[in-house]
Amino acid sequence: MKTYTTHDIKNVVLLGASGSGKTTLAEAMAFDGGVIDRRGSVENDNTLSDYTDVEHLYKRSIYPTILFAEYMGRKLNIIDTPGSDDFCGGLFSAFRVADVGVMLLNAQNGFEVGTEIQARYARRHEKPIIAVINQLDHEKASWEGTLDSLKAASQVTPVVVQYPVNPGPGFDAFVDVLLMKMYRFKGDTGVREELEIPESEMERAAELNRILTEAAAENDEALMELYFDKGVLTQDELRSGLKLGLAKRDLIPVFCASGKRDIGAKRLMEFIINVAPGPIKAPAFKTTDGREIAADSSAPTSLFVFKSAVEPHLGEMTFFRVVSGKVTEGMELVNSKTGNKEKISQLFAVAGKNRVKVTEMEAGDIGCTVKLKGTKTNQTLCSPGADIRIEPIRFPEPRYRAAVRPLKTGEDEKLGELLNRAHFEDPTILVEYSKELKQTIVQGQGEHHLNILKWQLANQNKMEVEFFAPKIPYRETITKVAAADYRHKKQSGGAGQFGEVWLVIEPYVEGMPEPSRYKIDGRELVLNIKSKEEVDLPWGGKLMFYSAIVGGAIDARFLPAILKGIMEKMEEGPLTGSYARDIRVVVYDGKMHPVDSNELSFKLAGRNAFKEAFKKAGPKIMEPIYSVEVLVPSDRMGDVMSDLQNRRAMIEGMSSDKGFERLVARVPLAEMYRYSTTLSSLTNGRATYSMKFASYEQVPSDVQEKLLKAYADTDKDD
Repeated sequence: MKTYTTHDIKNVVLLGASGSGKTTLAEAMAFDGGVIDRRGSVENDNTLSDYTDVEHLYKRSIYPTILFAEYMGRKLNIIDTPGSDDFCGGLFSAFRVADVGVMLLNAQNGFEVGTEIQARYARRHEKPIIAVINQLDHEKASWEGTLDSLKAASQVTPVVVQYPVNPGPGFDAFVDVLLMKMYRFKGDTGVREELEIPESEMERAAELNRILTEAAAENDEALMELYFDKGVLTQDELRSGLKLGLAKRDLIPVFCASGKRDIGAKRLMEFIINVAPGPIKAPAFKTTDGREIAADSSAPTSLFVFKSAVEPHLGEMTFFRVVSGKVTEGMELVNSKTGNKEKISQLFAVAGKNRVKVTEMEAGDIGCTVKLKGTKTNQTLCSPGADIRIEPIRFPEPRYRAAVRPLKTGEDEKLGELLNRAHFEDPTILVEYSKELKQTIVQGQGEHHLNILKWQLANQNKMEVEFFAPKIPYRETITKVAAADYRHKKQSGGAGQFGEVWLVIEPYVEGMPEPSRYKIDGRELVLNIKSKEEVDLPWGGKLMFYSAIVGGAIDARFLPAILKGIMEKMEEGPLTGSYARDIRVVVYDGKMHPVDSNELSFKLAGRNAFKEAFKKAGPKIMEPIYSVEVLVPSDRMGDVMSDLQNRRAMIEGMSSDKGFERLVARVPLAEMYRYSTTLSSLTNGRATYSMKFASYEQVPSDVQEKLLKAYADTDKDD
């Protein structure tokens, strides 16, 4: 395979809802691009893209797959992405290294919720979009209906480049209004015949050509003047205007296709080559310190790693885009994050499950290497001394969490290793052992996302696991002032133990005045603050610890022990064993013994005095609240809102957006377990949601009573 220059490379990502035909179109492009000599199908489990066992099982894309096609002397790098939002991490990775998106729409379904989700991601990543209305050979295909739904939903003007002559089961021809030609296809071979537009289609074609010309001319003043003078533009002038409009994301060119019958793939690739922005014209990559790195083959080498995988026979595989310079076999580069050297022992161009060995790649190209020592997704390899660190991909927040444990005892360490490897391959799978909850928590984008992980563990690693509802990380705090004292005294021969602590506690709020006096049990307590310590708690919130001891009632050297005892009890709150937070403690009196007092005595006295005061201070349980945004079709709005209200949600806002509704609500985390499954069931998979931690808020009294009872029962069991 020859080395392609930066000018001869285009990088595209295939987008679209599940069932829009991305994998089938990718197969046609690879076939027309000479990478394969026979097209496979999803049904027969023999496509380049969906080549893993789990993808064969589900008949859908689970992972992003890199392919390429060689066409018109150029190289098209194509990334086929999953349509399900549960696997959107692969889409985010693809957006970082692709310069243009090809959005497929199923001609039976029009602009779906899944389409809207991916269109939103494309806007967020500022990627220009080419639309392809696919599956026009289906008996329920509707070109006009799909085009109308695209126009209604899109925030950018769609402009027709092609339209089908005979959509439906007999679909075999379309008119290209850019070239003003008709193309007819023979069977399912991809062989096309270029024809003049028939008289019956000329009026429609001419009108669409006029609209296309005006849309192209609007992007350049010189073209607009030329159009006004001549009334027409040449094909090259048209392409020039479309190139500007596409790059600025001011228009969406619309194509028609049947990926299954290889209708339209060649013409789409021609348009991408002639019009879509490539590495030179696309926005430059940025470094973490804000520098722009141009796609310049003569510059120092830098590779950005956007995907990592583990293959049974090859080991760890690292997928990258050459951001600048050139990479060659045997080259030594430096990981700019770790400082470690990495040798590029082998280079491959990637065609799904196939890899083609190459010796060199230039800026803008996409490839992979194997057996690097310690380089992961989101890291940069660069020439020694270049000091380039590309801005990392920002993956979406997790939306689903579950606790996990192995079914066999003694396999916890092995499970940990496998889960860490899963995160290595898919950064949207987050894994942590919660010391607070005493559980291993796995987070992902949805229940299906974690079910695929479970399938992998069982079928690829022979590790049977159980997912179950995780505990909720509640917090405990207080609502009023309370005081308590505690004497720890122990005598058992020899030196004894003695420590007595008097303290007062109250809720802490940022900016409140310093403590000076309290009214406790009808008497006024006036304090003279001697010292203050502010503790930022690892789990959030603060502990403010004051000493107001006078007359040497407690030696200052015992204060750290008292604080330690209080902190121990805050780590295991008195109500439910959850972390306590936002409390101010003032130690104002106590007693000590000249022989028997020691640090342990005062730690225990401080711990128990705090525990007693806490229970008298109007204690309350706080629960994590998440801000949840749901995108739902209008006809399912009532069901979704009703379900959220049953989950103790507080609806904060609703807005309409071209056939969809956006619901914004604050929902307790305790009510969100398996929400993705419920939402899918309520909307037939047509809705999606995102969630992000918002705050901790007090639980309702009935919920608090249940939690206290459950904790008391647990204590009895223990």
